Amino acid sequence: MRKLLGLTLSFLLLVSQMWAQTKEVSGKVTDAKDGSPLVGATIKVKGSSRATTTATDGSFKISFTGNSAILQVSSVGFEQKEIAVTGGEISVSLEVSTTSLNEVFVVGYGTKIKRDITGSVTKVGAKELNNTPVTSFESALQGRAAGVQITQQNGKLGQGINIRIRGSASVSAGNEPLYVVDGIPLITTNLSSNGAQTNPLTDINTNDIESIEILKDASAAAIYGSRASNGVVLITTKRGKAGKSKIEFGYMTGLQTPTNKMEFMNAQEYVEYTRLAAAAAKRIDPSFDYVAFNEGRLQRYSAGNTDYQTYKVNTDWQEEAFQRAPISQYDLNFSGGNDRTTFYMGGQFLDQTGIIVRNSFKRYNGRINVDQKLNSWLNVGMNMSFARSQNNRVSNDNAFSTPLQIVALSPITPLIDPRTGLTSGALDLATGRPNTNFPVYYNPILSVENAKYTTLTNRTLGNFYGNVTIAKGLVFRSEFGIDQLNQNEESYNGKLTARNLGVPSGAGFNSTDQILNYNTNNFLRYFNTFNEKHDVDVVAGMSFQEYKLTSNSASGEQFPSDAFKKIASAASKTDAQSSETQFAFLSYFARANYKFNDRYLLALSGRYDGSSRFGANNRYGFFPAASVGWILSEENFMQSIKWVSFLKLKASYGLTGNAEIGNFASRGLFSGDAGYGAIPGTRPTQLANPNLKWETTASTDIGIETGLFNNRLVIEADVYLRNTKDLLLSVEVPGTSGFASQIQNKGKLENKGIEFTITSENFVTKNFKWSTSVNFGLNRNKITDLAGQELGTGQNRAREGQPLGVFVAREFAGADPATGDAIYYVNTLKADGTRDRTTTNDYNAAEEVVIGNPNPKFIYGMRNTLSYKGLDLEVLLQGVYGNNLYYGGGQYMSASGSNGYDNQTRDQLNSWKKAGDITNVPEARLFLANGVDPSSRYIADGSFLRVKSVTLGYNLPQSITSKIKIERARVYFRAQNLFTFTKYGGWDPEVNADYQVSNINQGVDFYSAPQIKAIVFGINIGL
Repeated sequence: MRKLLGLTLSFLLLVSQMWAQTKEVSGKVTDAKDGSPLVGATIKVKGSSRATTTATDGSFKISFTGNSAILQVSSVGFEQKEIAVTGGEISVSLEVSTTSLNEVFVVGYGTKIKRDITGSVTKVGAKELNNTPVTSFESALQGRAAGVQITQQNGKLGQGINIRIRGSASVSAGNEPLYVVDGIPLITTNLSSNGAQTNPLTDINTNDIESIEILKDASAAAIYGSRASNGVVLITTKRGKAGKSKIEFGYMTGLQTPTNKMEFMNAQEYVEYTRLAAAAAKRIDPSFDYVAFNEGRLQRYSAGNTDYQTYKVNTDWQEEAFQRAPISQYDLNFSGGNDRTTFYMGGQFLDQTGIIVRNSFKRYNGRINVDQKLNSWLNVGMNMSFARSQNNRVSNDNAFSTPLQIVALSPITPLIDPRTGLTSGALDLATGRPNTNFPVYYNPILSVENAKYTTLTNRTLGNFYGNVTIAKGLVFRSEFGIDQLNQNEESYNGKLTARNLGVPSGAGFNSTDQILNYNTNNFLRYFNTFNEKHDVDVVAGMSFQEYKLTSNSASGEQFPSDAFKKIASAASKTDAQSSETQFAFLSYFARANYKFNDRYLLALSGRYDGSSRFGANNRYGFFPAASVGWILSEENFMQSIKWVSFLKLKASYGLTGNAEIGNFASRGLFSGDAGYGAIPGTRPTQLANPNLKWETTASTDIGIETGLFNNRLVIEADVYLRNTKDLLLSVEVPGTSGFASQIQNKGKLENKGIEFTITSENFVTKNFKWSTSVNFGLNRNKITDLAGQELGTGQNRAREGQPLGVFVAREFAGADPATGDAIYYVNTLKADGTRDRTTTNDYNAAEEVVIGNPNPKFIYGMRNTLSYKGLDLEVLLQGVYGNNLYYGGGQYMSASGSNGYDNQTRDQLNSWKKAGDITNVPEARLFLANGVDPSSRYIADGSFLRVKSVTLGYNLPQSITSKIKIERARVYFRAQNLFTFTKYGGWDPEVNADYQVSNINQGVDFYSAPQIKAIVFGINIGL
């Protein structure tokens, strides 16, 4: 009986176990934000080895033992969720990860989750970038990435932007990062013909961007080898997702104004000040009657009358340089797909009027991204975009015709000349031609009325790929990309501009540039997990890039009338040129990532690059890197420290190169322009250097990443050292060679610094959330070896032992209290090594010294994001501290009335007037140049804190959107560059005069337009 009972119990137990093993749960995993299915999400039965992944529609099935189980549902970039189940069918929605540890990062030729990255990479997503009222995406990055300094040269539309990642790594080669869009290295060639850089990246639609990853250290960037010394910016565009098709419409409109305006003298102040200056000049130089001469000039600049004596005319010329500046942007996107095909199609129209008169920008963008699964082992796809932009430009900052140089005109000069009824300067009644001695200078308004400069660009950017799954975990990918840019620049300056050009009957110019840049990448990737502890991910392949630029230009003068603006109508064809240049890169690369026991990380990478730019003896270079990481929070000894959610230490070392020099810098060159008397001829123009090789930067980085209090507080910090050697410099050679210089590898440069990012989830409740992110970057740059040379023109220099671009000039000591003379510190070296700090009024007796540094001590940003139910608010602050600016226009507009009849800034009213006056503004002396030579008088603190953006948005509740048959709707207000806090007295502290930009020339303000403040209203609708 007992035996029978035992058998019965065993049988029932076996049956119950069999019944338990047949329990199954099915369901679907979706994105909580938009309900789209999550493909490849992992579903694991907690406490067992059973796991599965979701299909292309987000569905899954999994079985478990027992009456119930806990399912762990996770997907890269989303928060993991645990769900208790007893069987049946469930729906799971995952929230986007707020801790970023599971966020997907694009790295060179692949992706990694943040947790497993051992290099230094910063990511900025679509949420931060989209709907920013800027012409180019780089402006949207300002203040969002630690150690990344982004400087817009001025407020002109489509002008150059400089990006420095962890400082400047070169003196004369390129200092801009490598930009890669969906695997294609981008064209960043400046094709401008008017002396001011334009920005080729304005062709990219910011709203097409899904994410931007910035690779900062050698471990992250070395796989790009010789292109990576200045960092790499990887841009990934949006793609479709399987599921319901979506339609997105966006509209944004608003007004733009200058961030700041300066204060200039009014008519009364101007007249009284010039009289004061004339009297002082006569006292010092009695041989000339400055007082009588001054009254004659005041009458001339008052349109030949005596209105200046009663200040009847009081023209604010600064206001004439600015204009009403609306901005509008329209976006329409379609996306969707199924388990075999996904697509994204987008279009945008941007219509932006600049704050400076005659400046405007229009752009049309189109994009289509398609991914097709042909079968179980082959996927193909393409990314294709087209952009057409028209930039109506103004002259460079150094031209009399640039709008802001209008501030030099006298406030007693009327806008309309009462003698002619035309714009002042348009007509001299005595000659019947434009006036050459009224106003005091050429009037830029004449260029607004009778000149144009248009840059028209058409750009196609495309990439085609195929993914072949050879075996489990082994994939071959082949890509072919093309970046084709066609640009036409056309200018015409009519008869009214004769005083500016010196040509009486108009001048025209036309140029055409065509760039064809194609690239192919072919690589294998192998990834696998062994024994649930060993994770391996290996990439190896090759890349080839070829670039070709063809240029043609022509100019002409003397046109029959302003009705004829094409060069064909010019009586004199003054110039015609054509040129062609090209380069190529051939590269082999590899990367291996190894993770043991989910806590020990190792990454090795290398790239073998060949470039047509370098000498035959050094055409190829090898650029390796290695990094390690240790996730301490996975160790047993850390489990008792509950407030530490995540802790990782990492370190890296590697070499990267710089190849951004002229395409034929190593070659011996000849020019065919030596013809004489109709007989052709050639001449040597460049000395060959077959040993020319890459600049090489050795980078060391040590970092820590930690998440505290359940990852409510995340801290990332890095310390780095970057040493660059074999600088590519133009070095003097003996005159007996027949040449003055040769490009050689000479010199060294160093960057070192620290950077950190702190992200905090301050409050998280059901309805209210508040998070803060702070980033900080400190960099110290120093040239350690320059082969005994000093490079640079103007006040910026490259000097051994100093940061790149330091300002060098005499040191200004103010005004002599006894005489009003401008005085300077002598600063000659004494025998004991100190400098003579006595003063002199003899400018030439003082010695040049370093008077300032355009490189900031540190940069920072802070982002606060708050949300309450459907409302959300984002406030972004951006700051730069410790840099100097050289106020180059000061020697004319802030010259204590001692440099002609330019109107003066109001601070010059504080000039010395009598013995005993203590002031830094020397006595006003008409034409006697009292303190106007380059000196530290014009050095200013360039530090600023800017409220970079404020966005207030409202998401309409579903109870409303469902009634109007739409899925979602959002309205928002956004302010860009809302407030700027600075001690700088110029228009804007974010500046670099566009006509002289180089690695060395930084931080100079010369009639440069201020940055743009924009306030816009927008709406986004999803169907």
